[in-house]
Amino acid sequence: MIDRESCILLNMISGIGYAKYSRLVEAFGSPDKIFRQSFDRLREVPGIGDLLAERIAEVSDGSRLKTELAMAERAGVRIITLTDPDYPEQLRELHDPPLCIYLRGMMPEFSNFSVAVVGSRRMSRYGERMTRSITEVLASSGCLIVSGLAAGVDTVAHHAAVNSGGLTAAVLGGGLMRLYPAENAGLARRIIESGGALISEFPLEFPVSRTSFPRRNRIVAALSSGILVTEAGIDSGALITASLGVELGREIMAVPGMADNPQAAGCHKLIKEGAALVENAGDVLALLDGGLFAPGHLRSLEIREKSIPYDAGALSGLPLEVKKVFELLSDTGKTMDELLSESGMDTGVISGALMRLELLEMIRKDAAGVYEKVSR
Repeated sequence: MIDRESCILLNMISGIGYAKYSRLVEAFGSPDKIFRQSFDRLREVPGIGDLLAERIAEVSDGSRLKTELAMAERAGVRIITLTDPDYPEQLRELHDPPLCIYLRGMMPEFSNFSVAVVGSRRMSRYGERMTRSITEVLASSGCLIVSGLAAGVDTVAHHAAVNSGGLTAAVLGGGLMRLYPAENAGLARRIIESGGALISEFPLEFPVSRTSFPRRNRIVAALSSGILVTEAGIDSGALITASLGVELGREIMAVPGMADNPQAAGCHKLIKEGAALVENAGDVLALLDGGLFAPGHLRSLEIREKSIPYDAGALSGLPLEVKKVFELLSDTGKTMDELLSESGMDTGVISGALMRLELLEMIRKDAAGVYEKVSR
């Protein structure tokens, strides 16, 4: 049994997480050597004891591993372990990183453009509207949207990202063969088909539970450069995600709501404690200045665009939808309604394109709401 297979098998044993895994590796030298030990040697490792030593010994023949690997292959699931070079570096920042990551779809680039959008399962119409409008612009602007595929805010965020032509990653609170809630099966397929990913640290058939969701939340926090809570009650799990984000040094953001709405109490608490107050996607993009304008992204485009006139070369680095919106703007300018009518694109896509062009100082919006090209 090689190290990565040993990690997968250890991850399948109830009671073994990163702390006990580390003690076992320290005691025996490598993951694969753990399964070569006798019951007596295993039980002597600090924190292992009789019960875990027995569980390790019971699976050392590898039959459970073979079953799991065969199931993963049939389901098109890739398993990435701590010993693999493509294990996400952001997860290594956790004090208890997952031993394995189960992946369906394409592994996104979790960079400074990753934004967690989280909140209540029971949201108001206001919460739904704010979640959708902000996420649409973020996704169409190139941000990766990370959430938990739960009902409520998570579901709206994933839908908004996919509908805007953006990428989204869903981190599940159970195994990939135990999709929850079941009604999000169609959404899960759309996420994969659009180039996104479903991610879980749990074995394929691991059921969701009260303890699995907080564990899921730490992965959501780790994979994001900023955490946006759009609507949440005082006891919402989204506040756990935000708290974990604080520990990891992530940017914490919250959307304010009505003062007498219990579903806004969690957001107001975060704002009182220092989270950034966010009213729109532009606020989020400004707060992620260290990521949005990192070398190789918009900052490099901004410098280039300021140094040369508007021609084919100036637009070459921009997405097709951004080029199209720019080309639709005549010398006299156009309103949002005119752009919607002429382009045939969704509101979120156009909003994202306009915001990107404004950030690059290629266009401006006047007091009448007319977008026009900036003359050179």
